[in-house]
Amino acid sequence: MKREEFSKVSMATKHPARVALAIVEDKKSKYNMITLEWFMKTSIKPPMFAISIGHTRYSHECLQNVRFFNLCLPSKEMTEVSMICGTKSGRDIDKFEETGVKWFSGRLAKLPILKEAEANFECKVITQVRSGDHTIFVGEVKHSWLNEEKKIQTVKDLM
Repeated sequence: MKREEFSKVSMATKHPARVALAIVEDKKSKYNMITLEWFMKTSIKPPMFAISIGHTRYSHECLQNVRFFNLCLPSKEMTEVSMICGTKSGRDIDKFEETGVKWFSGRLAKLPILKEAEANFECKVITQVRSGDHTIFVGEVKHSWLNEEKKIQTVKDLM
């Protein structure tokens, strides 16, 4: 055991990490997807998830204005979708058009439910916490969707 820089230890211990997509809406009713690695369950009753998004990200701006998000756990078949959503900004492109992802409207806020994902969770933001250069948005799950035919994607699938 030896002492190392945080970034080196973090990279060495992060796999296999799950990948998620957060789906948000801007003030003009345009949908956006962002790829996330930083997310977690925070409560069972009521069910809640926390997602962490950088202050400079378009999705951060969206969540400041429209207080709902869908947390999507993409399937292994969605690698290209996750790559595009993690490398391009919704300020510049329509990620739904760019990826051709299939979806239907959810029940809570009508945000897209991704058909090819393993799971989707419709969340209402109940609080947020500033954490350095990110904000942690905590959402209460109102509706959950499962596709039992799909296998979950991990960070290794993107490498």
